[in-house]
Amino acid sequence: MKNILVPVGSTVNGVNNLKYAVNFAAMSGATVYLINLYRDYSKAGGMGKVTQVAMEDNEAQLEEVLNSVDTQGVSVIAKPIKGDPYEGIARVSKQLNIDLIIMSPQSVEIKDEIYLGNITGKLVKQTETPMLIVPRDYLFRKAETILLALKHTTFEREGVLDPLKTLVELFSAKLNVLKVRTPDMAGEADLLDKELKDLMTNYTETENATIYQGVLEHFQSSQPDILCVLRRKRGFFKKLAEKNIILKKDFYTSKPLLILCGQQ
Repeated sequence: MKNILVPVGSTVNGVNNLKYAVNFAAMSGATVYLINLYRDYSKAGGMGKVTQVAMEDNEAQLEEVLNSVDTQGVSVIAKPIKGDPYEGIARVSKQLNIDLIIMSPQSVEIKDEIYLGNITGKLVKQTETPMLIVPRDYLFRKAETILLALKHTTFEREGVLDPLKTLVELFSAKLNVLKVRTPDMAGEADLLDKELKDLMTNYTETENATIYQGVLEHFQSSQPDILCVLRRKRGFFKKLAEKNIILKKDFYTSKPLLILCGQQ
């Protein structure tokens, strides 16, 4: 893992996420890219000054975030980026070959009833880059146990498990794999990816209506420090196919959430 992206929405969340990213990069040797987004009004006719002010405000915010964090010698590159939040993050991720995006569940809005805000939710639904969703005010700590919950234990896409493998190796963590058999999987063969088999510590199968229900049933017994799921159109975040925001009543975790990019 070489490149980590930390988009800044609010200053408070930006400081929290940068602290987490710096600690992670100090262990992995990665470079951290700190960005925030501003809209380009220069094409709106006479709005060039507005764009310039927006860029200067964003530069000031990035500087404030940087000055609030001990970067521990980690290479942190900060830059304001033109574009709307989703388009800009997606574009920069491709340009910089980002291996992991670290974000808060709510990048700007802070509402008690919401788990994933609009921007984060849209990225979870559509981005091709793995994401680590870090709860607000969550302090970086060694992960003793990681819980991977999924329906299918084979993968069409190469490198799906790479971010998970990095975390397991960096933390010397145990990986508990939870395969959730849902009603639509009747008669499917029990196949297990060799890389996953070599990586995991424990393997459990359960039958539930959804992957989330399987996680709820087994979360306490596993006591994970990180929950890991795959982003699939018919997978864990099926609800996000209809909307970007996801409410806490539908899903919530107080632990960091690692989202891998599985097959469609």
